[in-house]
Amino acid sequence: MTTAVIKQEIAVASFSKVYDIDHVETALNDLGESANDALRSTYEKMLKVGNLRFCVKPNRMPSIDDLIGALPNFADPLDDVRRQVALCLETDDRLELMPILLLGDPGIGKTHFAKQLARLLGTSYHYVAMSSLTAGWVLSGASSQWKNAKPGKVFDALVHGSYANPVIAVDEIDKASGDSQYDPLGALYALLEHDTAQTFIDEFAEVPINAGHVIWIATANDERAIPEPILNRMNVYEIAPPDRDGARRIAQSIYDEIRSAHSWGERFPAVLGDGPLDALAKASPREMRRAILNAFGTARIDGRDEVEARDVRLDYGSRRKSIGFQG
Repeated sequence: MTTAVIKQEIAVASFSKVYDIDHVETALNDLGESANDALRSTYEKMLKVGNLRFCVKPNRMPSIDDLIGALPNFADPLDDVRRQVALCLETDDRLELMPILLLGDPGIGKTHFAKQLARLLGTSYHYVAMSSLTAGWVLSGASSQWKNAKPGKVFDALVHGSYANPVIAVDEIDKASGDSQYDPLGALYALLEHDTAQTFIDEFAEVPINAGHVIWIATANDERAIPEPILNRMNVYEIAPPDRDGARRIAQSIYDEIRSAHSWGERFPAVLGDGPLDALAKASPREMRRAILNAFGTARIDGRDEVEARDVRLDYGSRRKSIGFQG
């Protein structure tokens, strides 16, 4: 049995300006004495760190086949990524990926895919849970006139991060909620269009930032709840549940990821045995992650350095009985 470890590829990095220094200086000089202290601090930090960020692309075709092997039910979007990467190889052109919408059942591994794609391309990963949003300011910032206002996720990823082309995963876009006065998806109309994204204005900072290189990956369970103009801006893929063999490969991939992320993982073998793989094949990727992490701990308590089938429990997601005395 082989194992597919998805490694971060060596990438070519050029620099890209994510904002104009002159615009920031003007905005800072225009602040009055009563201006928001956080806004003043934000401008000062922008001037201090500068406006250049890495804009990375693979210097050769990345190991997309390995990622398809680990996530076989994501072959369609990965094949399209392959085509778009091929266009910029051996040229000075920058990597441009169309926004991606992944449709599928909860827990099927959509956000795991987004994280692995960022690793494959050699850029950073940022996560936004739309189901918890009650207003669009979490993406685009809140006006500095409001108490406790701050920049949005996009501004934070580009200005406080290291990359001009990070992967930003917008999870459960179909569950976005808001009041009648504010569309929580409003910012995406501009951000998903390359031209308008290049001069995106965060409502807190109020200076244009270049979000035109961001790699967008949205997830949803039901496309009917997504406005048509948003759907038209993305490549849409329906992700089917994996078959038994595919589920085993996904379980091995998640095992690899957890094992390599911790120093204690060196105790355990690189390949998970057939017994635990068969047990995990019955679970969704979300359930797999929880079960594998707990299985590692169970094995160590038992004095073993290898996960066995008996260590795999798939009932951790069920409600536990409350502790107390029955009257």
